[in-house]
Amino acid sequence: MKNLLGTGESKGTRGILFFYSLFFPGLIVCGTLCVCLVIVLWGIRLLLQRKKKLVSTSKNGKNQMVIAFFHPYCNAGGGGERVLWCALRALQKKYPEAVYVVYTGDVNVNGQQILEGAFRRFNIRLIHPVQFVFLRKRYLVEDSLYPHFTLLGQSLGSIFLGWEALMQCVPDVYIDSMGYAFTLPLFKYIGGCQVGSYVHYPTISTDMLSVVKNQNIGFNNADFITRNPFLSKVKLIYYYLFAFIYGLVGSCSDVVMVNSSWTLNHILSLWKVGNCTNIVYPPCDVQTFLDIPLHEKKMTPGHLLVSVGQFRPEKNHPLQIRAFAKLLNKKMVESPPSLKLVLIGGCRNKDDELRVNQLRRLSEDLGVQEYVEFKINIPFDELKNYLSEATIGLHTMWNEHFGIGVVECMAAGTIILAHNSGGPKLDIVVPHEGDITGFLAESEEDYAETMAHILSMSAEKRLQIRKSARASVSRFSDQEFEVTFLSSMEKLFK
Repeated sequence: MKNLLGTGESKGTRGILFFYSLFFPGLIVCGTLCVCLVIVLWGIRLLLQRKKKLVSTSKNGKNQMVIAFFHPYCNAGGGGERVLWCALRALQKKYPEAVYVVYTGDVNVNGQQILEGAFRRFNIRLIHPVQFVFLRKRYLVEDSLYPHFTLLGQSLGSIFLGWEALMQCVPDVYIDSMGYAFTLPLFKYIGGCQVGSYVHYPTISTDMLSVVKNQNIGFNNADFITRNPFLSKVKLIYYYLFAFIYGLVGSCSDVVMVNSSWTLNHILSLWKVGNCTNIVYPPCDVQTFLDIPLHEKKMTPGHLLVSVGQFRPEKNHPLQIRAFAKLLNKKMVESPPSLKLVLIGGCRNKDDELRVNQLRRLSEDLGVQEYVEFKINIPFDELKNYLSEATIGLHTMWNEHFGIGVVECMAAGTIILAHNSGGPKLDIVVPHEGDITGFLAESEEDYAETMAHILSMSAEKRLQIRKSARASVSRFSDQEFEVTFLSSMEKLFK
């Protein structure tokens, strides 16, 4: 009996020793790797801090605060770029001694050309110099590089692009002004920066989850996925995992500014940082458009319909052309068409240019090419002239985060017809003192019928709506933006 017990105990001991002989080396290796990683990251951080001191030292030997904006497409000419330049101008007024840096991927132009473009498009001139850090790896955040798992691909690509930015300039304050939330932990924990975010549009939203869950076709949900229940479930799991990670990286932000009530609801749900999140409506050049005389607009002959927005897929320009074609067909029965649709927008790259060519072909297929014009990257004065002549301003993006173009149309005295969702529905095209300020629609038929209704109104009725719309947009002015933006940013400078 004693021998049997002894043998059993010996076998058990040998088993335990064998287990520990495997476990402990693995544990030691993992622990060593973790320690090495911490040491490497700490060394990188010390190196970056030394680099920061070199960057922030002025000619007279004094340390200057370095404030950097991450905006890879700063020369694109859209609403997000207007926010960038107005934010820089506001900060330069309050902190004139700071050094201002913009990380951009617009390597085909120089800094002076970028600033001239900002003045030409937005009528904005900065009061102090700004330094541009040109990034060569912007292609890593291009959606065309990732035909599948686009959100994940672009987000991971933004980390590498952020690393390139950090290696060239380490700021004291880092502001992601274009929605690349995955760069926030990089600049906060490796760069040792105070980090802030201006969120125009959440990278993923609960609305996007519902589109996949309900197997609805959308620009970010292909037809072959909606037809396959298995692929839809796989994509839904992928979206939920991505939303979780997006929430983690977003929560690193010390200050969060969102541009509308719609964006606020989604960011609060995903990032869960309500204590440092505020609505800061984007700056709209309201006063410039208010200078347009408010008379009954005329184009000889007929009416001008204008669309203002970058040529991106989510803006849904095809809906505008199809709805316009339906409107023309309705008017054909009554009288010869005397309408013209002008699509005004910015093109960021070849993909956007390809989109414009596809829209031209669509207008040809629908037989309305004679009545549709495209104006690409036009100067601010030309945009103003079109809005001064237009009767209707069209906007068709589903769940538009805000809609600067919508505000510009209303300020210019153009009757707006926007999508019944997002910022236009919740913040902009809302009654003012009980009076109508514009119209909302969803389908092609809705848009066509509402356009026909607006055109059939008397000049007096249209004038009343335009006056109400104008009176409602002062809350979106440059001055209001500066006050709320600087108030939100104060935490980063304490």
